[in-house]
Amino acid sequence: MTITQLHYILAVAEYRNFTLAAERCFVTQPTLSMQIQKLEEELEIKIFDRNKKPIQLTEVGKKIVQQAKSIVNEAERIKDIVEQQKGFIGGDFKIGIIPTIMPTLLPMFLNAFIKKYPRINLIIEEYTTDEIINRLRKGQLDAAIAATPLNEADIKEIVLYYEPFVGYFPQEYRKDLQELTPDDLNINDVLLLQDGHCFTNGILNLCKASKLEPGRKFELNSGSFETLIRLANEGLGVTLLPYLHTLNLNEHDRKNIMEFSDPKPSREVSLIFSKSELKLHIIEALRATISGVVKGAITFQDIAIISPKIVKK
Repeated sequence: MTITQLHYILAVAEYRNFTLAAERCFVTQPTLSMQIQKLEEELEIKIFDRNKKPIQLTEVGKKIVQQAKSIVNEAERIKDIVEQQKGFIGGDFKIGIIPTIMPTLLPMFLNAFIKKYPRINLIIEEYTTDEIINRLRKGQLDAAIAATPLNEADIKEIVLYYEPFVGYFPQEYRKDLQELTPDDLNINDVLLLQDGHCFTNGILNLCKASKLEPGRKFELNSGSFETLIRLANEGLGVTLLPYLHTLNLNEHDRKNIMEFSDPKPSREVSLIFSKSELKLHIIEALRATISGVVKGAITFQDIAIISPKIVKK
């Protein structure tokens, strides 16, 4: 039994296809199939049921895959230990970022990070929070950036920053308001991102509502803050934005920004990773870089955080 064979097993278990698994492992399909068959013969069991389409794990195969994940992860940690001892910070590092954070945060820190750590190859992927948790558990991501707390026992969270919500209120919706409170939000007026965004769930909690009441003449399924802003500009409602998203608004749109009175509702944004992750030197490099750039961008000196349940998924 070799570590290479275990890598092949994990690839087939993930893709349920020998050809795709071979491409993922950068070997030919016959080579991959032969090595897995050799291991099955050594163990005198069948790991995969090849008669089913797509290929399925046998019952014993499921147990072997779980153990293989642990063995492969521990083998990778040996490399990490050596690299840390040598002071080497480099190699591939897969990080997931949720959609409501990616467009604003990534441009703020990526250039500085790759200049400071040129030997790290960041592989950046956008996923929902649920998909990030799933991929962290499968070892398909090294870390992620998401709204927290997640309250997942096997996932560690390091808070990067607290980001306030601000209102985007065109003049016709402002009335005599100078600052916002949650009581000023009418859920029927608030334009939201499509279901599945944790930011949307946070806003619904803030409005103390779980669904729209009768009265709105349209339903919106958008994943873009820009769409919400344009609709608000057309007089179709108001919306809430994470503070960092407002930094690049044009002068006209910035006039529609309204801050909340204290305590300002905010979301907690954290760097998250599996508790078994050992690439802590890269995780710390990311934390330091991101915290440094965001500290200068969020200038609120006394952000009072409303209960974290606002931003819970």
